[in-house]
Amino acid sequence: MACDDIAYDDRIPFYGADPLSAAQSNAESFGPLTPSMFHVLLALAGKDLHGYAILKEVQLRTGGKVRLSTGTLYGIIKRLLNDGLIVELRSRPAESQDDERRRYYRLTPQGRQVASAEAERMDEILSLARSRNLLKKPRTA
Repeated sequence: MACDDIAYDDRIPFYGADPLSAAQSNAESFGPLTPSMFHVLLALAGKDLHGYAILKEVQLRTGGKVRLSTGTLYGIIKRLLNDGLIVELRSRPAESQDDERRRYYRLTPQGRQVASAEAERMDEILSLARSRNLLKKPRTA
């Protein structure tokens, strides 16, 4: 089974977090996030990933400008798990595509809300900076 095919119910909270009760809290109460935390949530917004793949995704998406150490990454993962923003998946990809030591993570609905709230907060700050002629016009994707 591909990791992308894993149902949300195939999750196991790590360190005893309850993502369903965490989802009831206000997404804005988590912010502002550290840049590193936001980068991890952004990486997981695309697909389920294991730790090393998260490191590589962040590095790739930032053109190498952000390089998380493994210690930093796993500290962030622990916090995001405890806060119910991500979950560790119980199901795994096919054995031929996997290493049994890897742990895969998925963004929860609450994690997506928190990442979205942080992106909105950043957008407001950038809009203000543009209005003060501190930034050029917005880039197009």
